[in-house]
Amino acid sequence: MWRRMLSVTIAGERWLRRRNCLPSGIRVLCTLKTDHAYRSLKSPSLVSLDIPDIWDSNIVCSDFHSFQASFNRNMGRRIDGLLVAKEIRFGIATEVSRMKASIGEVPGLAVILVGQRRDSQVYVRNKIAACEEVGIKFVLTELPDNCTADEILNALTGFNKDSSIHGILVQLPLPRHLDEGRILDAIRLEKDVDGVHPLNMGNLAMHGREPLFIPCTPKGCVELLLRSDVEIMGKRAVVIGRSNIVGLPASLLLQRYHATVSIVHPFTKNPENIAREADILVAAAGVPNVVRGSWIKPGAIVIDVGTNPIEDPSCENGYRLIGDVCYEEAVKVASAVTPVPGGVGPMTVAMLLFNTLESARRALSFI
Repeated sequence: MWRRMLSVTIAGERWLRRRNCLPSGIRVLCTLKTDHAYRSLKSPSLVSLDIPDIWDSNIVCSDFHSFQASFNRNMGRRIDGLLVAKEIRFGIATEVSRMKASIGEVPGLAVILVGQRRDSQVYVRNKIAACEEVGIKFVLTELPDNCTADEILNALTGFNKDSSIHGILVQLPLPRHLDEGRILDAIRLEKDVDGVHPLNMGNLAMHGREPLFIPCTPKGCVELLLRSDVEIMGKRAVVIGRSNIVGLPASLLLQRYHATVSIVHPFTKNPENIAREADILVAAAGVPNVVRGSWIKPGAIVIDVGTNPIEDPSCENGYRLIGDVCYEEAVKVASAVTPVPGGVGPMTVAMLLFNTLESARRALSFI
């Protein structure tokens, strides 16, 4: 559940209310007295405009069967992220072996896991297995749900100073009592292999700048497009979702590849119509099956970033993962679709390994 309270400036509250942008159930907790800095401008601080993205579970979709009847085409192909990720991991393992043989060093990755979220634990286990496969040193620090920010920052300080650690990742999401921004900002820029530091994100956004690291999931999405021979330049791309770890950097990265990018978020009017204009559709809303077949332009490429755990007693872990896209409908419309699982997920891990290797190369001056 999202937090139901906001802290905004007085000007920000007025701006939001004039545009009816405060969702039902959201109330203003307090008004921050920072308006004096904006007396000469009508625009409030950007932070004061931030409101939680609450997706409407009752989004109205067109009838898919009626939509499907309007065209006739073959089933779309499956973009196999598992196969592509395996190829990338093989190349990484080869380079790690060469590094070890040449200078006696290997890349090191440290992960901080807070709490007992089942999905986060699965993701961390996948990272451990992948690191072992390619020969990257892996260090895990586990902290309880009720830990303090200072405990996490202490762990980060140790990893920042440790010369054998070349990449640091804080497994997200964090418990809500923790200041995520403050914690992520504490990661040393040269070790920010998940690309979440504001300087890395800023360089990703700016023409002519090169971030040290591109966020792993967007980087994996684009790598899948490139290896599937999908032309990005000049194409219309729509990203559904605008989170700091996927939606936002994915939109920025696609712009760097010269796509014309639109973003759909919970306050977008007629999201189905906008999505249906996309040649490349990236779904990263975190809502199971929100993208139906009627949202997809015939022949489009669909990248499903969603990994939503759904309880299923028949599965080993008691749940199964489904995406943001209704796969059964999407393959009848799109020319190619990534499955869940087996699509973007393995690519995210492969990009994390790649970024860690690149960080070690820089730190160790290994060519």
